Amino acid sequence: MNRIKMGIVGCGAIAQVQHLPNLHDLQARFEVTWACDVSEGAARFVAGKFNVPNHTTDYKELLDGEVDAVLLCHQDPKTEIAVASLLAGKHTFIEKPVCFSEEEARSIANAAERSGAIAQAGYMKVYDPAFELAAEATRGWDPTFVQVNHLHPNNNLHLSQFHIERFDDVPPVVGVASQKARDLAFRQALGDDVPAEAQRIFFTLSGSMIHDLYGLRMLFGNPSRIVSTDAWKNGLAVTTNLEYPSGARCIASWVDLPDLWDFKETLEVYGDDRRVILTYPTGFSRGQLSHLTLHSIDARGRTVREEPAIDWASPFVRELEHFHDCIVSGATCRTPISDARDDIQLVINITKAYVNGTPVSFGYKA
Repeated sequence: MNRIKMGIVGCGAIAQVQHLPNLHDLQARFEVTWACDVSEGAARFVAGKFNVPNHTTDYKELLDGEVDAVLLCHQDPKTEIAVASLLAGKHTFIEKPVCFSEEEARSIANAAERSGAIAQAGYMKVYDPAFELAAEATRGWDPTFVQVNHLHPNNNLHLSQFHIERFDDVPPVVGVASQKARDLAFRQALGDDVPAEAQRIFFTLSGSMIHDLYGLRMLFGNPSRIVSTDAWKNGLAVTTNLEYPSGARCIASWVDLPDLWDFKETLEVYGDDRRVILTYPTGFSRGQLSHLTLHSIDARGRTVREEPAIDWASPFVRELEHFHDCIVSGATCRTPISDARDDIQLVINITKAYVNGTPVSFGYKA
């Protein structure tokens, strides 16, 4: 079973720009046997473009087909298909956001445990060679201050660099059902009567800023509390202040800048005598490398600046290679669905700090 038969659910932008081209390049490891989308046109288009022999609008048909594993990158929430895939015994790769509520996270994790199948979150940033170097550079010392800036233009500015086919043949009932499931998950997470600004914060954190939040967890663990959360631009800009058990603070911001081409996503880690600065390109790019700068003080008291060369390896490719290794070789999953529960809870708590206007301790509902 060295070559995994893969089904892909969701044939939109991230599938067309990243996953399907990468799976095509990884033909020694994967064979894409099914494409599924609620848009029949999208499923048919990607099947033709990427030589996928079968396509469907019904994920159950895909699960009944010849597939060992399923990649989920369809419209959120993904919980229903994720649980069905795992209970069908299919190894399952779930693009972010994995889900929105603790109840959803628990149901997916329970399905994975019952089936014994691999359940991997699509947390591609931690497979970035630059992130791995940053993790090495921050290991063994407690930072004093951490700063995250995620300045986000309209994705279409970057998607316009690729040929992406879009279709308008999705039955209206599908959108209604999806919105109903999304609303239910949001109520599970935060309850009823939540201000519109808080809803925008929540879905921004869950969708785009989740990359920054899971990266922080990988490096520093969970914060002890959310000190504060502030928002402006009607919830299209948010800043949160996180406190860690060591006493370190992290100021993390996400700002919508729709017409500005220049995407900026940075992680800055400061100690009393060192600094680590990591800069990412947009996820809707191919062949662009992240950049890492290391500042330290040598034995003579001089400031030293290093800019390590970054391997020419796509994090999107590397996460798929790792998924294959977990299935075939029994490698320990670096981004298991079970750990994603912490990220979901952090999103909930950051939003609660805004709604309540008071600090929120990190933790789960009783």
